[in-house]
This record gives sequence, structure tokens and C-alpha cells, in this order.
Amino acid sequence: MSDKTCSFDLENKTAGELLKRNIQEVLPTFLKNVEKTEKNRCVDPENIALLKSTGFTRALQPKAFNGLELEVPEYAPILMEIAENCSSTAWIAGLYAQHAHGLALMSEEVQQDVWGQDENALISSAVAPILECKEKEGGVILDGTWGWSSGCDHADWAMLGFKRKVPELNNMLVPHMAVVPKADYEIIDDWHTAGLKGTGSKTLRLKEVFVPEHRIDTAVALNAGQSKGFGSHPGNIFHAHFINYFGLGFSIASLGMAKSFINLYKEKTSKRVRAYTGANMSDNAPAYMRLAESVLQVRAAETRLKQDWQEIANHCNERKLPDESTSTSWRVSQTYVTNQAVEAVNRLYAASGGSAWFDDNLMQKLWRDVNMAASHAYSDMDVATQTFGRHLMALEPDMGLF
Repeated sequence: MSDKTCSFDLENKTAGELLKRNIQEVLPTFLKNVEKTEKNRCVDPENIALLKSTGFTRALQPKAFNGLELEVPEYAPILMEIAENCSSTAWIAGLYAQHAHGLALMSEEVQQDVWGQDENALISSAVAPILECKEKEGGVILDGTWGWSSGCDHADWAMLGFKRKVPELNNMLVPHMAVVPKADYEIIDDWHTAGLKGTGSKTLRLKEVFVPEHRIDTAVALNAGQSKGFGSHPGNIFHAHFINYFGLGFSIASLGMAKSFINLYKEKTSKRVRAYTGANMSDNAPAYMRLAESVLQVRAAETRLKQDWQEIANHCNERKLPDESTSTSWRVSQTYVTNQAVEAVNRLYAASGGSAWFDDNLMQKLWRDVNMAASHAYSDMDVATQTFGRHLMALEPDMGLF
């Protein structure tokens, strides 16, 4: 496959069907590179080249820039298959694809800046609006460090959150988003973690970087159908809020990790014998009862996700932006699913024996990865249930919660 273009008109198949076929061809390579990805704390370059050549990174990109514009029910299962083979590759692959969707909601000028030069350009992010900007004619100055930028080593641009005073709102500090080229920031190699090591979610350092106005949008506008590029593409998937697509991958990847762990547990348990008695673990009731409960838990979680995916697609196809109630429901469901995946894995890991703790055992890697996935701010169950609970009780949203 070429790393520049990909044909999607073979055998009268849809773009989604061909992307799925292309990805299935390269899944063994993703699995083969797991150890290198983990050791290097960065997804292996071969995986990145394959994500581009299969077309995956353009799954949610506008057709005007040679993207596929897949609906969520087509896109999500493909990402889950990647997660079943390499957690870190799936984590950043999802973000690359989902960031492309976000960029399509921003100004047409910044879209040209990024994709006009390279339709395969990748975007990482650090969207938490922690730092403030300095005003300058024609834009803003960003200075400081932005952490947790997954996949930044292979990205060409970064999408960064920051706070900016809005005169029309009595100089209230409002979250904004800026798109910055790689040449304008330094990557600090500080990603030393227990889980999701291969995501390379390092810190970006900017020193008095000027960002022109056309590369900036407010988080509020991006999540209200009022951003600078909203409506710039006719595809239905772009009739959506930024956050509804940005957060898709966390639950999808977590569920894929849980599915992978279940398969490893079944394989291990079928061959395992007790060290002191020689009894077959496959005949052990607690062992297969744990398996049954985790399988049921993952099935239920996936059913919940699929319902959300279809609802997102329906809203887009009906050109109907989700109201606060619907967006809140999608968010808490995704967070809930991520945490259900963690529970399913932890139940089985506790019964996997001492060998599962060895560094070369894939089970302990998946256990670390899925627990790390649940630590992302978007997957914070306490925050999600507070937000959803307030909504259920008809209380005003707490603006201190994300």
C-alpha cells in the first residue's frame, strides 16, 4: 500500500468496508510491534505508516481533502480491532482521526494550512485550557508547557487549549483552541509511565509563539455549532459538536483492550494447572465464573456503546445538533463503558496467577494499559456521574467539571 493514497472503489465496496479490510491486513504487524512500541515509549514508525496507507487516519476527514467521512458505526468497530492488537496504536490512531474531524469544524484557512500542504498531516493535542494567552494584533501569543500530547512524535501539528479574555463577556476567561505547527514547539521527553507507554503522550513547550486568529476558535463555539468552519463541508458527520467526536476513542480503545485480555485469559486458563496439586484450572468453577461475568460485562458495555454510535449517526444524518441532555448522556455512557472495561479486566487479572506479572506477559501490559486509560480526565467516573446526576436532578451545570 502507498503511504500517500489509498483506493476505495474496488469490488463495489464502501469506504468503510475497504478500510476494515485494509486494517485487518495490517493487524498482525501492529501486534508484532507491541514490544518495540512499549520499549520506545512511542508507537513504532511502521505502524504510523500503515495507519496512513490504509486510510485510517483520514477516516473522519472531509472528502474535500481526500478523506473518507465515515459514520461512527463504521469507524468505531475498526478502531476497536486495532485496540485488540495494540493499545497504544489504537489510542493515538483514534485521536489522529478524531482531531481531523475537529479541524474540519474550524476555519477554512486553518484547514488549508494543515491539509493544503499534506492531506496525510497528523494532529496531536493537549486540549486542557490551563494557561492564559497574551493578546497581540491579529492573534495571540502562547507561552508555556502543554502536557499529555499523545502521538506528538509523529504529528505535524498540535491542537492546544488555552484561556482567553473575551471583552464581550466582561473579560471573562473563556476556553479556546489553537492549532500550532510542529516547528513552533519543542517536545519534552517526559513520558515515563506504568501504562499506555507507547502513546508517547509527552509535553509540548512553546516560547512566545504567535498564533494567527484564523487558527483559533472557542471551545464553546466548537461545541455549539457556531465555530468558524461549521458548515464548510456538506458531509453529515460535520453537523456535530467537537466533543462528541473528540472523546469517542477512549471507551472504544478500552473495550478493545478488555476483549483482548479476555481472549488471553481463556487461552491461559485452558492450559493452566495448579502448581501444588496439578489440577486443571479449566475445570475450576471460580475461574470460568469470573470469565463468564467479564464476558457478560463487556458485551453489555459494547451494546451500550453501539446504541450511542447509532444515535450520533442519526443526529448527524438528520442535521440535528444534540441538546445538552443528549451530549451529557453520551459522555457518561462512554465513561461508564471505560470503567466497565477496567472492572472486567481486573476481575480476570486477579485470578491469572503469578506468571501474569512477568514483564514479558501481555496480560500485565493490558492490565496496566486499561487502568491507565481510565485515568484520562474524560473517563473520570466521579466527574461524569456528577455531571449526569446534576442533569437528572435538573440542577444547573457545574462549570468546574469537565
